[in-house]
Amino acid sequence: MRWPFPLTSSSTRLLRFRFIPFQSHSSHHNNFSTHNPISVPITNPVLDQTTVRETLTSFNNDWKRALEFFNWVQTEFNFPHSTETYNLILDILGKFFEFQQCWNLIHRMQSNPNSFPNHTTFRVMFKRYISAHCIDDAVQAFQRLNEFNLKDETSFSNLIDALCDHKHVLEAQDLVFGTQKTLTLSWKIDGFVVSSNNTKIYNIVLRGWYKLGWWSKCWEFWDEMDRIGVQKDLHSYSIYMDILSKGGKPWKAVKLFKEMKRKGIKLDVVVYNIVIRAIAVSQGVDFSIRLFREMKDLGFNPTVVTYNTIIRLLCDSYRYKEALALLRTMHHNGCFPNAVSYQCFFSCLEKPKLIVDLFDGMIESGVRPTMDTYVMLLKKFSRWGFLRLVFLVWFRMEQLCVLIDFKFS
Repeated sequence: MRWPFPLTSSSTRLLRFRFIPFQSHSSHHNNFSTHNPISVPITNPVLDQTTVRETLTSFNNDWKRALEFFNWVQTEFNFPHSTETYNLILDILGKFFEFQQCWNLIHRMQSNPNSFPNHTTFRVMFKRYISAHCIDDAVQAFQRLNEFNLKDETSFSNLIDALCDHKHVLEAQDLVFGTQKTLTLSWKIDGFVVSSNNTKIYNIVLRGWYKLGWWSKCWEFWDEMDRIGVQKDLHSYSIYMDILSKGGKPWKAVKLFKEMKRKGIKLDVVVYNIVIRAIAVSQGVDFSIRLFREMKDLGFNPTVVTYNTIIRLLCDSYRYKEALALLRTMHHNGCFPNAVSYQCFFSCLEKPKLIVDLFDGMIESGVRPTMDTYVMLLKKFSRWGFLRLVFLVWFRMEQLCVLIDFKFS
């Protein structure tokens, strides 16, 4: 059998179909030509959902090849595509505005109960329409959901979430509270009415204003929630604390945190992560460390975000030894550093040797640098004029088989 796509060069899985065998632009090794297909003496490869999903993901920047592969495994091997694999190819096609192709596939999905469209299918469509600023098309897609028995509160939440996620908060708010009665939160769905006091929807819109950075709108909307009588939940408070912290009022975030404790609201790690950052701005990093210890004493397990927040605060205060000590104790609490943990040091340290030593230690400890890590170091060393260190970082990239993303160049 002659494969129509080039294989990767993994030494252990070259002949195993499970390991993404069809990459045209491998992000790891690419010893094979991307133009000439390779004959492989495999007759009946074992296909499964994981393999197909991984392979499709490898084509997320090449919709034609992704669609060709998608159809090829179905026709050549009678592979039964699931809703998940359909959703993945829809996401890839939508990324390149191939919406007619998307609808053709959605109609194909309807013909098989094992691949029938679900809420995720149309969440993908909403996201891709709105990222292309095709708001009317997204709304029309929602209106068509009766065909799939999916025109319900979940789909509406997905539509509003997609709008807010892509900074179309005004349109989202108009759909929720505007004059279009067929799309407000009071229309009937399968015999029940979605309450206008829907905390989830209000949280989505509040988060949308937060993402836009329109702090006055955030505060106004929060007060409106109080006026209407929305039952705010922990997620509501988390979003608003973040708004206060990043909107220049960290002391109010700390005050709200104390109010939540007085009211007996059950807290979580996310709330502590936000207030740890807020209290550092308003009162200093020592208060953050005190709150960090209180959090652990109350039985909350810090996440990597918690540690990264404290590490960043310590680095910003030039307390590198304490930050490094915290980095080295993370694994004792079942939490392991990631690239962001080390980037906190790289952005603040001013001694090239310390940065290089820490970078080498990062790789040796098994933490894989991200593209952001490489870009940060390359920019820093080139700005300082240390070309030898620029080439050193570049060499590390080649050693780790990093595919250069030219948008950073």
